[in-house]
Amino acid sequence: MSDESGSIFDGLIGGDSSQWAFGTDFEDPLAGVDTTVPDGVDHGELAGYCLMLGDDALIMSQRLSEWCSRAPDLEEDIALANMALDLLGQARLLLARAAAADPGVVPALPDGSPVPAEDALAFFREAEAFRNVRLAEVANGDFAHVVVRLLLFSAARLALLERLRGSADKVLAAVAAKGVKEVAYHRDWAGRWFLTLARGTDESHRRLVAALDALWPLQDELVATHPLERSLARAGVGVDPASTRDEVDAVLDQVFAVSGVDRPDRAPLAGVGGRTGRHGTHTEALSRLLAEMQVVARAHPSGRW
Repeated sequence: MSDESGSIFDGLIGGDSSQWAFGTDFEDPLAGVDTTVPDGVDHGELAGYCLMLGDDALIMSQRLSEWCSRAPDLEEDIALANMALDLLGQARLLLARAAAADPGVVPALPDGSPVPAEDALAFFREAEAFRNVRLAEVANGDFAHVVVRLLLFSAARLALLERLRGSADKVLAAVAAKGVKEVAYHRDWAGRWFLTLARGTDESHRRLVAALDALWPLQDELVATHPLERSLARAGVGVDPASTRDEVDAVLDQVFAVSGVDRPDRAPLAGVGGRTGRHGTHTEALSRLLAEMQVVARAHPSGRW
C-alpha cells in the first residue's frame, strides 16, 4: 500500500496494544480498588483462600475452553467459550488479589521479566502449588460429561459467591457480586442441558447417567471445609463451604427430580492421606493440563507478547 494510506499492519507494532487478547501491557486488574487487607486478617491466609477460588476458576476455565470448536452446534460452542472467559476473568482478579495480599506466593522469575503477578501464578507454579478442587481438573469426556461437571461446579460456586458478597474484604466482595450473575447463567445452562439429555433419547440418558456416576465422587470436595476456609469464615472474609451444602443439595435434587434421574449413591473420593486438591494433592490429569497450558510461558519467561 502507498505511504498515504499506510499499511494494514501498522497497528501490529507500537502504540496501543489494548486490542490484544494476550500481552504484557494490561493494566493491573485491581487498579483503583482498595486492596487493604481487613484488620485482624492474616495476609497469608487471605492469599491462600484467593488461590483456592482463583485456581478453581482457572482450571475449570481451561477445561471448558478445550470444548472450543467441538460442541454439538455453534450456539453451544460459543456459550461454552463465553463461560470459560467468565471464569478466566474471575481467576485473574482472584490471583491478582492473592499476590497483592501476600507477594510471597508469586513464583520467582528472571530479573526484568514483564510477567504480571496473576500470570506468574497461573503459568509458573507446579501442580502441587495449585489449590483447586479435583472436579475441575479431570479430563474432559463427552458432552454429557461437561454438562454434569458444570452443573455440579456452578451449583456450589453460585451458593458460595452469593454469601461471599458480604465479605469484609472489598476485593472478594466485588468479585463475588459480579461472579454471581455469571455463574447463575452457568448453572442454568447446565441445568437445562441436564434435563434435555436426561429426557432425550435412550443414548443421551445413558451418557448423562454415566457422566454423573463418574463425577459424583468428586462433588463432595466442593462443600467440604479446609481449615483455612473455616478460619477466614470466622473472620468474616471467606465462606465455609459446608454452610452451602443444604442449598447445593436442594438445587441438585430439584434438577434430578425433574429430569427423572436418581441421585447417585457413591461415596466421596477419598484424599491421599486425607489430602485433597485444597491441600495441593491432585490427580494426574492436572499435571497434564498444566504441561499444555504453561508450556509457552515457561519457554519464554521474559517474553513480551
